[in-house]
Amino acid sequence: QVQLVESGGGLVQPGGSLRLSCAASGRIFNINVMGWYRQAPGKQRELVATITSGGSTNYADSVKGRFTVSRDNAKNTVYLQMNSLKPEDTAVYYCTARQVIVDYWGQGTQVTVSS
Repeated sequence: QVQLVESGGGLVQPGGSLRLSCAASGRIFNINVMGWYRQAPGKQRELVATITSGGSTNYADSVKGRFTVSRDNAKNTVYLQMNSLKPEDTAVYYCTARQVIVDYWGQGTQVTVSS
């Protein structure tokens, strides 16, 4: 089993920045992909960004140029730097990790962008 714990969410004004962190613990071997999804009220969960153990990244079109995903393999931690935040970025952000063919999820952290 892999446990994922997110931190760093909160309330920020439009145009502001936040940095999310997600630390993995437990049986942490062969974790290839880590990343972030989000779910806004009344909407389906959607991809935000992912990163492989080799550093290859993938972003949703809506966050390209504003968000940056990074990973510290030694600390088993993935980060999401979010800049130029917009009200439409408001959602619960979930960390995810893929171990071989099994996907694990964190409990989620709320990000609210509002003036």
